[in-house]
Amino acid sequence: MEFLIKAGQLILSLSILIVLHEFGHYLPARAFKTRVEKFYLFFDYKFSLFKKKIKDTEWGIGWIPLGGYVKISGMIDESMDTDQMKQEPQPYEFRTKKTWQRLIIMIGGIVVNFIVGILIYCMVLFVWGEDYYKMEDLKNGFAVHESFKEYGFRDGDQILDIDGETPADILDVNVMLLLRSGKAVHVKHTDGTEETISVHDDIEWDMFEKGAMTAFAPRIYSVVGYVDSTMNASKAGMQKGDSIVSINAMPITYFDQFTTEIKKHKGEEVAIGFYRDTALMSLNIATDTSGRIGIVNKNVTDFYPVRHRDYSFGEAIPAGFNMAFTTLNDYVTQMKFLFTKKGATSIGGFGSFGSLFAPTWDWHSFWLLTAFISIVLAFMNFLPIPALDGGHIMFLLYEMITGRKPSDKFMEYAQMVGIILLLGLLVFANGNDIYKWITGG
Repeated sequence: MEFLIKAGQLILSLSILIVLHEFGHYLPARAFKTRVEKFYLFFDYKFSLFKKKIKDTEWGIGWIPLGGYVKISGMIDESMDTDQMKQEPQPYEFRTKKTWQRLIIMIGGIVVNFIVGILIYCMVLFVWGEDYYKMEDLKNGFAVHESFKEYGFRDGDQILDIDGETPADILDVNVMLLLRSGKAVHVKHTDGTEETISVHDDIEWDMFEKGAMTAFAPRIYSVVGYVDSTMNASKAGMQKGDSIVSINAMPITYFDQFTTEIKKHKGEEVAIGFYRDTALMSLNIATDTSGRIGIVNKNVTDFYPVRHRDYSFGEAIPAGFNMAFTTLNDYVTQMKFLFTKKGATSIGGFGSFGSLFAPTWDWHSFWLLTAFISIVLAFMNFLPIPALDGGHIMFLLYEMITGRKPSDKFMEYAQMVGIILLLGLLVFANGNDIYKWITGG
């Protein structure tokens, strides 16, 4: 059922964004009196699930859920309709329109996706407001990744500011270091002393390569929030709500202590002491080769009160704009990590996108993710890759600058290369998902 709910949210989200993106091409095309032969959600190779001709446009739903398209007369696109291009140019065709008009038609989908992302963020803030944490809310400070302890950070540290700026939400501390060039971290240790710790200029690469993207995690008590029914903790009898206090008689208070200690016993049996209600109990549980027994700790919201801010309509608009531009900046910044061996293996397909959605239908989460995907689609479509909007825009800008239009044959080859690249990326990304599913990665 969880799979169906996540899949349903993903399909609905993409369907909304694809239709709006294609309207971004359709409306300016019609405004410049350009014929649009087809408007499709999903691709309709050989046949359609639904189609209806209205005036000179066929509206329909295809059976291949890999996107959507508008087929504009006189344009070399993914339909690869080269026969049309051999005919005498007609005044209603794309190729006979002025360069600036063709540019507006092509850039329309990108603009719409970005505007939709902004509007959704504004709506979400106005309807649901925003939850956040201040440092004083996290009474036990942060659990620090081992690689960051080399700089002088300690478990239980409180972060007072980064580069002189106090995060509006203290949970943004990792993003500030990873994607926003934070370098000087002012901390308060558990002994009451304060110091400013400087990290090196390439700290984001250390975080990425060492798997320390969450260098600072809220320090929370070791209480089981979920037990995987297929793993050893469940088979041994551990239950949700059990409060872990020891591993092989080693005292445990916080979940970071639990994860650190249990990884020392990969493939071994350990004695886990815990309280169930008021009864002190113990179970011998075998770990797997990764040092896991199959439990997830309770969430930070189960231990610390979350703050909330409501937005008026007027406040939600600038806040939504800021949220959209921050999302775009963070996404563009992290693209550099993809051009590494580790980054390439992290590329995900539909499974990865679907896993982002909540296992129960949650409209707040749904619209936040839809806004994020809309911003991502706007950026990805802007990339100068043939077969994407950005490829067409690149060639149109070349035409405007040089006064020379690329030949139809060149555009055909460029479109074919772009389609092959995109199909290859699609296979690679979804292949990564399948590999991770098989290996449990």
